[in-house]
Amino acid sequence: MDAAAQVRAARKARRIPQLLLGLAGYGAAVMVLVHSGLGAASWNVLTEGTAKALGISFGWATNLISLLVLFAWIPLRELPGLGTLLNVAIVGFAADATAAVLPDPQGSLAQIGYLALGLVALAFFDALYLGAQFGSGPRDGIMTGLVRLTRLPVALVRTGIEVTVAGVGWLLGGTIGVGTVLIALCMGPLVGYFLPLVAVRLPAVSAAT
Repeated sequence: MDAAAQVRAARKARRIPQLLLGLAGYGAAVMVLVHSGLGAASWNVLTEGTAKALGISFGWATNLISLLVLFAWIPLRELPGLGTLLNVAIVGFAADATAAVLPDPQGSLAQIGYLALGLVALAFFDALYLGAQFGSGPRDGIMTGLVRLTRLPVALVRTGIEVTVAGVGWLLGGTIGVGTVLIALCMGPLVGYFLPLVAVRLPAVSAAT
């Protein structure tokens, strides 16, 4: 569906709150993982590596990668939507808000708890906002586009992306920890598990109009 069809589609009373909750939860989960101190998610490793390689700030590297990823949507024929725009507006705000109130973990067990909670929450909220069917964020658009074109399972495609992105980020100078490896290997299967459970089923007529 294009952006207009996504907005016209049925069940908005469920889809809009699900989209907002999913994006806010995703941002919070990102910060829980960062606070674990056991390794960042793959895209953050790439952002760090890009910043070091180009001598720019982490924020500028984030914007550059987002722009390049959106250009990659063109050959994948992926369509932006409301979720694409809100992803940029909400995720960062939610991450900053979480950082302001989230205490640092005290000890190894607390770090492991943060990592486990953050990983499961990241996958769940990722699936939640994707399941609202308002379009994906820049990075998730790569996954959904490849799934649609290759017809491969979500778990396989997502894992391939996570491993590739982390590897490129590491080669550019990004830092990889045990959490990075765990996230890269587990995000695909977890998103693949949660997505069918939370995806909003739309009537065929509504989705096509």
